[in-house]
Amino acid sequence: MPVTLVYITVKPDRIDDFIAASKANHDASIIEAGNHRFDFLQNQSDPCRFVFYEWFASDADVDLHKQTEQYKAWSQTVEAMMAEPRRSERHNGLFPELNS
Repeated sequence: MPVTLVYITVKPDRIDDFIAASKANHDASIIEAGNHRFDFLQNQSDPCRFVFYEWFASDADVDLHKQTEQYKAWSQTVEAMMAEPRRSERHNGLFPELNS
């Protein structure tokens, strides 16, 4: 199962705006059919750094997520808030195992 970690650094004066925009994306993403987890994390030592932990059932579900209105709106809204381009890493989810 594909897991993506998305690393984002936000401009210091845009942290609250970024959190608000990301919460809206999170709230809509967690109810998508193929979504298992969609965690939104803020670094304790540097509050400008964030991580999304996105676990979907399949690559097709990841692709569907990127076609949703909430993802498109989030992506356009937060682009100017970022201090640098976001970076993502794909992983294979091993545990916990989910029953199909």
